[in-house]
Amino acid sequence: MKNSLLKWYMLAFMLVSNLVVFAQPGSGGQGPGGPEGGDEDDVSLNGKIFLLGISGIIFAYMYYKRFLSNKQSV
Repeated sequence: MKNSLLKWYMLAFMLVSNLVVFAQPGSGGQGPGGPEGGDEDDVSLNGKIFLLGISGIIFAYMYYKRFLSNKQSV
């Protein structure tokens, strides 16, 4: 039980930290160049982070299902 809880905690931590680490300020924020600093476009992760999470959950489910079938056949 403890090992399973640790795995779920690590999964949640990785998904949440991904958003925090790679997110950039929106158009209202001042980037490294200041308000008149540069022509860089802001990258929005809000729309794609859900797709990343869903694909990760699907991958984990398929991996676990394959692991259980291999364990039962041995």
